[in-house]
Parts: sequence; C-alpha cells; structure tokens
Amino acid sequence: MATLNSIKPSTPKDPGKLADFILFSQREFLLNLSKDLSRGNISFSQFYLLSYLSTSREMTMTDIARKMGHSTAAATGLVDRMEKLGYVERAHAADDRRKVMVRITQKGLDLVAKLRSALQTRVAEAMEESKASDMDGLLASAGLLAAR
Repeated sequence: MATLNSIKPSTPKDPGKLADFILFSQREFLLNLSKDLSRGNISFSQFYLLSYLSTSREMTMTDIARKMGHSTAAATGLVDRMEKLGYVERAHAADDRRKVMVRITQKGLDLVAKLRSALQTRVAEAMEESKASDMDGLLASAGLLAAR
C-alpha cells in the first residue's frame, strides 16, 4: 500500500486547484464533523483535545493550554466541561502531586473512534469516485504539505 511519502506526483502542478480542493474538502468535512460533534455534545476544541489525548493518553493542564493555544484558565474550563460529560478525568501526577494530569476515558476513546470512523467512511467514499492517478497526485501533495 502506498504511503503519503512514497507517492510521486504524476499530475501537472497547479497549486490553485489543490488549494481549492483543500478548502472545499475542509469545509465539507468540518460541516459533517460539526453534525457528528453535536450528537456527542462537544465543541471542535473539545474534539481536538480528545484527539490529542487519544494518542498521548494524558497531558498536563499546561501542555493542554499550550497545545490548544489557550490560557491555562481557558484550558481548565475546557477540561471541566469534558470531565462533566465523562470524556476525560483528572489525576495527580505520581512524581509531583501539584501537577494535574488529564486523561481520556474509555467513553472519550469510544467517541474519538466513532468520529474517526465516520470521517474514514467519507474519505473512502470520495476516493472511490476518483481516478487512481488523481488520488496518487493528491496523496503525494498531501505528504509534501504534511512534511513542512
């Protein structure tokens, strides 16, 4: 199976068309994600944090604030709301009880998996409607953008 970095672009370079495609795709995926998030009763910011936590499992409040581009107070409010919904939990670090760690719960992991699966289904449907050569060029361009 080809990866983003192993495919070489085979189509003529047209950054305008690629930019248009990215903007269109982003808009469509965000609209669909918005509908899915409303069912889980969470915001985009909360989903992004859950996504981070699903891969790192736990983060300090300072790390969350930095990663999200928020103040520590704003990050605390974000975590408070997610904790009330049961998507995250707080615990003190074993090495320093002053440090509060935020961990994703199984309920949070399940929500991220469900939303990721819905997104993956939409991507698969879009890929089925595209020519293989178009997808190769798109994946190559995406790989180059991700590497920057």
